[in-house]
Amino acid sequence: MTEDSGAARAAAFFDLDRTIIGGSSAFMFGWAAYRKGYVPTSQLVVDLFNAVAFQFAGASDAKTEAVKQRILDAIEGTEAQTLADLADDIIPRLLDDVRREARGLIDLHRDAKRDTYIISASPFEIVSRFASEMAMTGGLGTVAEVRDGIYTGELAEPFCYGEGKAHAIRKIAAERDYDLSRSYAYTDSAGDLPMLEAVGHPVAVNPDRELEAIAFHRGWPIVEFSRTRKKVIKRTTAVTGATLVAAAAYGIGRRHGRTLGPNPVRS
Repeated sequence: MTEDSGAARAAAFFDLDRTIIGGSSAFMFGWAAYRKGYVPTSQLVVDLFNAVAFQFAGASDAKTEAVKQRILDAIEGTEAQTLADLADDIIPRLLDDVRREARGLIDLHRDAKRDTYIISASPFEIVSRFASEMAMTGGLGTVAEVRDGIYTGELAEPFCYGEGKAHAIRKIAAERDYDLSRSYAYTDSAGDLPMLEAVGHPVAVNPDRELEAIAFHRGWPIVEFSRTRKKVIKRTTAVTGATLVAAAAYGIGRRHGRTLGPNPVRS
């Protein structure tokens, strides 16, 4: 995984929920807000249900817009310092939930001199701080507009979900001169397909059914870890550099299972 000294710069982009962490950052965010008294119990239940449904079932354009607007309505008129205060509660919980295999992948890319980023629909203030705690290059998240220290209820940049993630990746690539054809992306959700299509080395991590089917037909590596069944890699017809990264991730997280041959399949 060592970059050639004369090669163009590359980066690796990691989704947060069910990729870097095993759970839901939305759940942690909602619980922290509830404990601080920012949301009532009834609204917490509704928001967390919607967040989980959004995360696991994917989202149509209409649902994505609805979730985005709910987030903006919730923070409108709130002091920007509020999220910084919530981060004090959220970051330790996120760090406790980081998957060992994910840390290993991040370290592998760092050793290969690639910059590493978290990319998530969660607020930029949380994502960027978490990325710093993980010793990563940066965090890309949803950026809400702030005026005079108060959230206006509008977005300053596109919602960081779906095509918004691809937009954020292309933007940072242009700013920092990354060659996206040499870059990597990791996620579990078909909703993040634009993010995977934005790079030369897409990898599906613990994918949902839709993403698993897409990855299989397109020949993308599929990595599975932190589940009760044996952790293995599916390698499809395409042989890419990402397959080697996936294999390294398997080696980091593997505790049991058969030795992988040249064309491993999931048991």
